[in-house]
Amino acid sequence: MTAPRFDELIHAPTRLSLVSLLAASDWADFRYLREQLAMSDSALSKQLSTLEQAGYVEVRKSFVGKRPRTSVRLGRAGRHAFDGHVAALQEIVARAGGSLRS
Repeated sequence: MTAPRFDELIHAPTRLSLVSLLAASDWADFRYLREQLAMSDSALSKQLSTLEQAGYVEVRKSFVGKRPRTSVRLGRAGRHAFDGHVAALQEIVARAGGSLRS
């Protein structure tokens, strides 16, 4: 079980959506991520760069024929941070649920 740990970097709505997509896949194609998140290329690239600099994602660039292809996966540190963040959010929701019943 992962210890709850709120992560400010992941908590930003766009990055939380991005990391949750990556958590559900092995490698994700840049195009798939862009379409799922309804983001521009530049906005997605910026978010991926932020996560890559933090050591949360791994970016792989290759070519299929003459076309560039970028794939991304959640790294071990990213998985750990995401799991801890989700656990922290679950604790917050559980506390709120308890106070709503009172």
